[in-house]
Amino acid sequence: MKLATFNAGAGPRPGVVDGDRIVPLHAGLPADMIGLIAAWPDVAAEVGAIAAAGAGALPLDQVRLLAPIRRPGKIMAIGLNYADHIAESNMGTPEHQVWFSKAPTSANGPHDAIQIPKVSQTVDYEAELVAVIGRGGRHISREDAPGAVFGYCCGNDATERAWQHRTPQWVVGKSFDTHAPFGPWITTPDEIADPHALSIRCLVNGEVRQDSNTRHLVFDIWDQIAHLSQAMTLEPGDLIFTGTPGGIGAAMKPMRFLKAGDRVRVEIEGLGALDNPCEPEV
Repeated sequence: MKLATFNAGAGPRPGVVDGDRIVPLHAGLPADMIGLIAAWPDVAAEVGAIAAAGAGALPLDQVRLLAPIRRPGKIMAIGLNYADHIAESNMGTPEHQVWFSKAPTSANGPHDAIQIPKVSQTVDYEAELVAVIGRGGRHISREDAPGAVFGYCCGNDATERAWQHRTPQWVVGKSFDTHAPFGPWITTPDEIADPHALSIRCLVNGEVRQDSNTRHLVFDIWDQIAHLSQAMTLEPGDLIFTGTPGGIGAAMKPMRFLKAGDRVRVEIEGLGALDNPCEPEV
């Protein structure tokens, strides 16, 4: 199933994507995605029946898709998690997982603008598979980790490189407003045979910059969930950005950062695509 948050003129609401249309969920169900995820064991069958009936379905091209979760509780992201990205960063393979957070205010929709901020002009792209936490919990074992995932989507860990590298801590450089586009919807695990075997690409103005596969993750998704949940309770709707492959703009010679007027597209096999324009902050 593909679950999205959309606006057709009456405010945000959840729906089920079915081909080129979206089926709205009725008022008796949770009105936001986090509530829907938290209630999923009790409402999944009803949501499936609504999707099958298709009542009130709208063409996708007549609605605005929003960030599936408009204000995630946590956005956690792992760094240096593809071998080619580690090599281009001139760093060794980490012994331990390298984590940072992105502010919830960085969450952005699948087609909304990425801001080029007033304070700096070194914005980069990072195509990433995003895992959305469902049941969650604390001290989740690697064996139980698949059951903690509600679904998957595309993500772009947009990064302000000058601010990222000002200090050893990356949080601020990773947390500019609009710098975490994700979506276009959440695909539930039953539609993904193996999240560790998905092609992933990033294109800027139609030029392929990143082209890899999630099988190249250094620490896989189950390891990531097991590790994080030792420190913090993972809650419904939390996002895990699982790492980016090689090909970032900062590693090019000369460096090639995003500028106003650019378009950034992130594609992941079976999960759809993000397509975000870049615009100056106003």
